[in-house]
Amino acid sequence: MRVLLLTPGAYGVNGGIALYNRDIVDALVEMDEVSEIAVLPREIQRGTGLIPPKVRHKHRAAGPKVSFVKAALTELRGGFDLIICGHVHLMWLAAALNLKWQAPLVLMVYGIDVWMQPSFMSRALARRADAIWSISEITSERMNAWAALDRSHYVQLPNAIQLDRYGLHGNEAVIRERHDLVGRKVLLTLARLPGFDRYKGVDEILECMPELRKTDPSVAYMVVGDGEDRQRLEEKARSLGVSDHVRFIGYVEETEKADYYRAADLFVMPGRGEGFGFVFLEALACGVPCVGSGIDGSKEALRDGLLGEIPDPRDQSQILASISRALNVPRGIPTGLDYFAWPAFSRRVHDAVRTVAST
Repeated sequence: MRVLLLTPGAYGVNGGIALYNRDIVDALVEMDEVSEIAVLPREIQRGTGLIPPKVRHKHRAAGPKVSFVKAALTELRGGFDLIICGHVHLMWLAAALNLKWQAPLVLMVYGIDVWMQPSFMSRALARRADAIWSISEITSERMNAWAALDRSHYVQLPNAIQLDRYGLHGNEAVIRERHDLVGRKVLLTLARLPGFDRYKGVDEILECMPELRKTDPSVAYMVVGDGEDRQRLEEKARSLGVSDHVRFIGYVEETEKADYYRAADLFVMPGRGEGFGFVFLEALACGVPCVGSGIDGSKEALRDGLLGEIPDPRDQSQILASISRALNVPRGIPTGLDYFAWPAFSRRVHDAVRTVAST
């Protein structure tokens, strides 16, 4: 079986969608019946690192749209047995290739990319997919509010966590010393901070900080991640009188990320638009208790409260109560996290591929 993956970015790209796409490819590589996976990326930000066996990463596809189309139509003339579209905005090309090769077509969806009703053309193209691989049930529900597909089209493929890459101990003491957090009770959010999408819950935690510090003056808040919204958030911390107790760290390298989780006493991200929330799995895999949200996909990452607190982010009293409870949870990797471990994810992908290939 030859598989084509059209993706906004996988290798050489940061972010949750890129990681999810790499995990899908890794699961495909494990399938004996898959002989080749061609990956066409719209974007490459940095060096791609090692590319797995069976994978042809068509780096020339990145860049202008014409490069992407040329890679699909010129370099990939041989045809494919399965087309996976890694974003709804790439369905225009995936649907055309589907007509050319008559191969089953899968659309992967992640969250806010399909929560709102798209254009008429995007709706029509999305309905052309033979299957929708969705990162969460809430994403499936919100997409189907406009797609109106039979529910059998949807397959839930929540994020995977490779537990052996994390663990309880590392260089967390170095991180605390670096940012003057020794002896502090540290809350952590790790997220991008784009100016157009303010749904990660950073505002909500900043607004809770004055009350949290009344209860415990040792509380500090660390925000890891960068983006256009950082300046506004820093100004908000100053206006709330808590800027001395908030650390805006900016971007950190992947090699240090686990130590930033371990440096925290609690991971907090009471958001409103998370499609799933892989960061919660990473924090839990480092033994850090979590506070998520009861109104977005993070409630699925936290298994409806089994793995962490899920307050309504619109209610500050609920957030404060959740933080108070979670700070008393002993550190440790919860047994329920193995639901998202790699073997389970890989099996789900294999089953999904075999099902759509048989249609």
